[in-house]
Amino acid sequence: MSKKDTPEVNTPQKVQTKYDRKMEARKQQKLKEQREEKITKAVTGVIGIGLVAVIIISVAVSIISKNNAVNGTYVKIGEHELSQVEYDYYYQTTVNNYLTSYASILPYFGVDTSVDFDKQEYMGSGMTWKDMFDEMTVEQIKQNKAMVDDAKKTGFTYDATEDYADFVSNIEQGAESSGLSVKQYYKDNFGDYATEKNIETFIKESLLAGAYYNELITQNAPAEDEIKAYYEENKQSYDRVNYRSFAFQAEVEEGAAEDAVSAAMDEAEKKADAMLKERENGADFEQLCIENASEDVKADYEDTQTEHCLSEGRNYSGITSSAVAAWLFEEGRSQGDLTVIRDDNAQVCYVVEFAERYFDEADNTAISNTIASQKAADYINGLVENYQVVDVKGELKYLTIPEQDAETEPMNGVE
Repeated sequence: MSKKDTPEVNTPQKVQTKYDRKMEARKQQKLKEQREEKITKAVTGVIGIGLVAVIIISVAVSIISKNNAVNGTYVKIGEHELSQVEYDYYYQTTVNNYLTSYASILPYFGVDTSVDFDKQEYMGSGMTWKDMFDEMTVEQIKQNKAMVDDAKKTGFTYDATEDYADFVSNIEQGAESSGLSVKQYYKDNFGDYATEKNIETFIKESLLAGAYYNELITQNAPAEDEIKAYYEENKQSYDRVNYRSFAFQAEVEEGAAEDAVSAAMDEAEKKADAMLKERENGADFEQLCIENASEDVKADYEDTQTEHCLSEGRNYSGITSSAVAAWLFEEGRSQGDLTVIRDDNAQVCYVVEFAERYFDEADNTAISNTIASQKAADYINGLVENYQVVDVKGELKYLTIPEQDAETEPMNGVE
């Protein structure tokens, strides 16, 4: 029989039941899940490798940054190459001393300690507060390095052991009172990379500079005739006065017009004139104060243990009213001189009686220290002239500010 004559056999197809379709769907779903699992593992592996790489890079950058901060040169001053750790120590110390010294008047200066200093202009000078602090820091470093170098040159020696131990003890107490670890306290006060070990040398060097400065003060102590000559040229700064006074405050409502203020001042002046005349006629000054005092201060004048109206041993700069100070320190002022002084700015009229002007010999020490300090400062300034600044890292922006844009002199709160 030929091939084409072979009878065809029809194989019947299997009919898929509902169960068969359900099992096939499960099979396909399982295959899909297996494929997705493989993809997920592959992607997760890649991400994991990436995260490890980021962590490794981050740690490496941190190590490199710390190494650069500790061992690299941040700025060169004279022949001294300072690391960032050393510069940060001086910078943080300078800032902390400044903020402490001027805490009560910082708002007047316009500085906000909650905002980065490089984002705040320094009193219209064209500099930022960061620039100003950098400038102060560099000047302090120059002085310290100059004094340390000169101390070695002149053979001055100083054992910092005891003073350094006191410093460490103060740090530990400060950390405890602040609720911080000693490690964190060093970072907060001396820079991100500061540790007790790596700033010890800088602290001891600062202590040496301070000791040498005191030596310069001792060496430059003036002779007695020099003190007398200085006093004669600066009597107003060192003389003291005793005087009695009473203040009549003008009764002015808040926001009062100028003519109302003037009228209130006229009334206060009339009261002051009346008191002055009674005193000239022999009335007791303290009793007149009691009669004219308001109820909230009357008890102060009635206290028999003190003479509340009497001010003793006041320097010119220690008298609140500049107008009163100027009158008291006029040449030729005599005991018993009386006057009424009208201070329109303070809205007060004073009755003032001069008692005595004199010089306290104890102030010779203050004069001696002033003269010696000036001589020491002149000597140090001479040394500092040779210490040039090289901004290795380019972070001292104040060095690039034109002089005409930085006319405001920084107030240095650091000795």
